[in-house]
Amino acid sequence: MRPGHGQVLHFSEDPSITRFVPHVARTARQPQARVWAVDVDCSPDYWFPRQCPRAMAWVTPSTTPQDRERIIGAGGGDRVHAVEYGWLEAMRTVRLFAYRLPASAFEPVGDPVHAHVATVEVTPLGPPEPVGDLFDLHDQAGIRLLVLSDLWPFWDAVTTSSVGFSGIRLRNARPRQ
Repeated sequence: MRPGHGQVLHFSEDPSITRFVPHVARTARQPQARVWAVDVDCSPDYWFPRQCPRAMAWVTPSTTPQDRERIIGAGGGDRVHAVEYGWLEAMRTVRLFAYRLPASAFEPVGDPVHAHVATVEVTPLGPPEPVGDLFDLHDQAGIRLLVLSDLWPFWDAVTTSSVGFSGIRLRNARPRQ
């Protein structure tokens, strides 16, 4: 589930959204009201239940061969995602939807870009599309999906390595041991 040319995506468990109104998210670091979306590269970051904590890592031009094998794995592919066992049932059963939005309403955020934001109301280009099986999406995209009892050792290894990384909803992970 990725956006087409001239599109960005917003993933949601709510299939009834007819317009996206800028708002300040509870966890926002900036006071500006925004509508959030992602591009083709960041779409896999959201192939999860909304509140699911996940740690993600990928190969960059500066990734060492040792870190690639240690973090990403020897099985091929350039990306790995990790979740906790406690989220497996939610990953199996969540009804996740993707809304296609016009990219022209959005500006990229971050360097490298990790999201796109709009400061105006945005109407979806059509009805929401069911995302489908999250495990199949990862498999089809060649993304290894690790299931761990504790995300923190993986996260610590990732953040001290040469791979690119992102963590989402880590506040929902099991407490550090």
